Amino acid sequence: MDKLRLGIPKGSLEKATIDLFRRAGWNIKINGRSYFPDIDDPEITCSMCRAQEMSRYVENGTLDCGLTGKDWIMENDSDVMVVTDLMYSKASTNPVRWVLAVPAASPITSLHDLAGKKIATELVNYTRRFFASKNIPVTVEFSWGATEAKVAAGLVDAIVEVTETGSTIRAHGLKIIHEFFQSNTQFIANRRVWETDMAKREKIGNIMVLLLGALRAEKMVGLKMNIPEKQLREIVDLLPSLLAPTIAPLYETDWYSVEVVVNASEVRVLIPRLVAVGAQGIVEYPLHKVI
Repeated sequence: MDKLRLGIPKGSLEKATIDLFRRAGWNIKINGRSYFPDIDDPEITCSMCRAQEMSRYVENGTLDCGLTGKDWIMENDSDVMVVTDLMYSKASTNPVRWVLAVPAASPITSLHDLAGKKIATELVNYTRRFFASKNIPVTVEFSWGATEAKVAAGLVDAIVEVTETGSTIRAHGLKIIHEFFQSNTQFIANRRVWETDMAKREKIGNIMVLLLGALRAEKMVGLKMNIPEKQLREIVDLLPSLLAPTIAPLYETDWYSVEVVVNASEVRVLIPRLVAVGAQGIVEYPLHKVI
């Protein structure tokens, strides 16, 4: 198999992506200002490019696969194979939203109120296509940054901007009047490679399985505990689990060792309940992958 050409997003997703690959089993090392980081897999070669451009390079075959936002695939209108959604961003596992915002005091309350108005955004192509599909004439200009400040200063009438909670938009004295779509990171592949190169397709599939396993493990932990036989059924009934818990008798006692995988968010409630009904020696441990 020729080496798989993997695109790593440079910029806001860079650190989170490299950390995700580390947890999935690959160490990627950035060499100063180089755009070709090292990876400890002889079957992969890495290149770095902006997430905004990734889908174009994957579509034209410069890269076999890569990671980028759903928003930039839509912006470039790229014909790529979406292998899987990967629910992570630079700071969280929540999707982000692209929204339309105007000053809080603006009389604009609907899309049609924007006819003849000016909109600033980084998502220029998508925004133009969207309003054209609604037959609403608007002027869309590219924003290099500080987009919220432009509408607050009266340079434009509205902005199309990305947000997670909307708090930054509200902090700039703006109101959201429309949500376009939610976006998350996606693992994409060149369509020709996916359909015709079975060796590379298998490699891409293996990467997908391990990335998803690492993301799933982020939200889960393992629990081990010792349980007296007379409380075994009661305690096992308290345990949430991916499957049935693992139960083994302790040597020459009437106690059992129980092991289970649970959502990390449940532990603070679950452990006190387990202690109250007789569980002992409870150990919580992190997970690297859950497949």
